[in-house]
Amino acid sequence: MVPVDYHVAELDARFGLRDLLGLRGRTAWLFLLILEATIGLYMLRNFGESPQWAALLSMMIILSAGALVIVMPVDPLPLPVSLYAAAAGPLATALTVLLPSPDRAHQSVWSAFASSYVLTVLILRGRARLAWAGVAAVAGVILLAGLGDQLESRTVVGTLVPIGTVAAISVFAAVMRPMQRSLLLLREDAMIRAAAEATMAAADGERTRQLSRLDRVARPILERIADGAELTAAEREECRLLEAELRDGLRAPQLVTDELSGAARGARTRGVEVVLLDDGGFAGVPEWVRRRVIDAATRELDAANAGSVTVRVLPLGRSVLATVLAYAPDQDRRTEIDTDGKVCVTD
Repeated sequence: MVPVDYHVAELDARFGLRDLLGLRGRTAWLFLLILEATIGLYMLRNFGESPQWAALLSMMIILSAGALVIVMPVDPLPLPVSLYAAAAGPLATALTVLLPSPDRAHQSVWSAFASSYVLTVLILRGRARLAWAGVAAVAGVILLAGLGDQLESRTVVGTLVPIGTVAAISVFAAVMRPMQRSLLLLREDAMIRAAAEATMAAADGERTRQLSRLDRVARPILERIADGAELTAAEREECRLLEAELRDGLRAPQLVTDELSGAARGARTRGVEVVLLDDGGFAGVPEWVRRRVIDAATRELDAANAGSVTVRVLPLGRSVLATVLAYAPDQDRRTEIDTDGKVCVTD
């Protein structure tokens, strides 16, 4: 197993408690629906005990915070979203508690109960400190209301219940953290193994393809050589061309197509020295750009009657993707193709 940094693994944003609990896809949307319904049921009770505008605004604040802590795809949550979620509870509580309805006193602080669910999800999304800061802020608002005439003392004590909910989720998150780390390490190990297997499969496929090509193009002449037959001048020329084509397949496998191989064979037959080189620049470029390089190289090879033609695909990271250098007794020409497919010809 490849060693993995435990600290980096624990902070890996790609695998948080949300993944461990399966809160992705349809499950996440179902959880969001249940959370929003629960918050809404709590916040509806404020409409009889607070001004209508304050009750409505506080409900919108808590509902939006609950939606954000579920739908954001990154763990831990981005700091602006976390700050908003932590501040939503105290703000909604202040709107409903500090502005009571003149004809009815508060019997319970429903906003505190509703915000506790948002803060528990905030803990699951990796922002425990901000969640507890939100708990402290809600407690401060309730204490301020209790010192005034807005809340009775028994109501203030009753609103301490949501703190237990947040504490329970905090303990749960702490207990699940080692399991989260272990599962992350197992997943990374599985990804490494899968990548190694894919590399081996690709290498095996390439080896099989090369062997099939060798068997197809070289077997007849190799069997004649093995039989001890005397080769004619045409057959010796064929051996030379086959050797060059096989070398092209090893040096520049991404350049070897029926069209380009035919043009290279024709140029070599006319006495042109042809060199094909592939340094890996085709990785990550569109197929049409690769085709443009092959077309440019094919045109130069078809036009060459003497001298040499060198086709090279440059390494990754270069602004120029490939070059085609044609040297002839009467004229030299350089063709460059960049990663955007632009062709530039210099005589």
